[in-house]
Amino acid sequence: MPFIMLTVLIDMMAIGVIIPVLPPLVAAFSEAPADQAYWYGVAACTFGAATFVFSPILGALSDQFGRRRVLLLCFFGLALSFFGTALATTLSGLIAWRIVGGAMQANAGIASAYVADISAPEQRAKRFGLLGAMMGLGFIFGPVVGGLLGAINLHLPFYVSGALALLNLAYGYFVLPESLPEDRRKPLDWRAANPVASLGKLAQLRGMGPLVGVVAFSGLAQFVLYTCWVLYGRFKFGWGPSESGWSLAAVGLVALAVQGFLLGRILKVISPPRLAVVGLVSSSLAYFLWGAATEGWMMFVVIGVNIFGVTVATTVQSMISSAADSKSQGQTMGAVTSLNSLMAVLAPVLGAPLLAVVSHLPPSDWRMGAPFFFCAALQLVSLYLAVLHLRQQRNKDQGLRLPGNPAKVS
Repeated sequence: MPFIMLTVLIDMMAIGVIIPVLPPLVAAFSEAPADQAYWYGVAACTFGAATFVFSPILGALSDQFGRRRVLLLCFFGLALSFFGTALATTLSGLIAWRIVGGAMQANAGIASAYVADISAPEQRAKRFGLLGAMMGLGFIFGPVVGGLLGAINLHLPFYVSGALALLNLAYGYFVLPESLPEDRRKPLDWRAANPVASLGKLAQLRGMGPLVGVVAFSGLAQFVLYTCWVLYGRFKFGWGPSESGWSLAAVGLVALAVQGFLLGRILKVISPPRLAVVGLVSSSLAYFLWGAATEGWMMFVVIGVNIFGVTVATTVQSMISSAADSKSQGQTMGAVTSLNSLMAVLAPVLGAPLLAVVSHLPPSDWRMGAPFFFCAALQLVSLYLAVLHLRQQRNKDQGLRLPGNPAKVS
């Protein structure tokens, strides 16, 4: 765990550094707020599309060749994409490099498969939480550093991110051990590795259908938030890269505290399915309150109280991982990443136009919060699906306990 946790920390720092400055960099190629929202949406959409296509492929490759080799390939590709983005002189060139970055960002699924390789099923929720804590830690330092560097020069954070990716490449090459033994590897099936087929297999896992819907709708809400957060803060509160960086750091701090320190204790009291339901209630309220906020400091308050909302992705991911066999963790986690990436493709298509429509309104107009009200509605759909899964599992358990049921003997 320490090896892969440090790898994920460096990886997420590299990504976090560029979050506060990517929207202003895209905006440097256009002037009108609506155009800025549109082109930022295009950049985010193409990034997500690349991750959607490559996540199941790289996950399946890691099932055949091992996690370490594929992770090293991704780190090298990420470094190229960061340096290429920094050197881009046209909007089309910037978007092209974001496509490369999206393809290599598929390493998130491989890192999850790595954790599944070395963890018993009952340990996975807690260990995925530790992985999430490292992501949170990366989002504490990354956006703050990116905001401070971006205030000096918009291109500087991309060079820093490229250097961090190269550091991860060196660390992975010299230190990171392989997690997948030879006897647990399986040949690559290209038909199963295509993104559409991988999502179909994901939905067919034992009783996981509703949870796949939770991943989809809650992921869509999360990516709409990411798409709109920086520009929304800029339009409504007058935030610059520094304020955006600190707000994202606050999100990372809460994620670190909850997933790194509190999640293990919470799971001793609340089962993962019930915790997912509680978390979705919390996040639904949080999205609504973000949309209704009238002052910038209110955004920070909501971030601080949305403790249970941070646990949703971790608990759902652990339940899906436990339903997959040991030889398919890479493909399964790659499919989860691919599904999230598909939502990342849809998010700019939905979120950016919503933000563009309300961008001309005065900051005091309640309609400015439309993107976040939309996210709250998506979370309510996820909440319904999580409750449905909980009821199905309860009925299944009751059926196994019925007298004379053959399944009880087996």
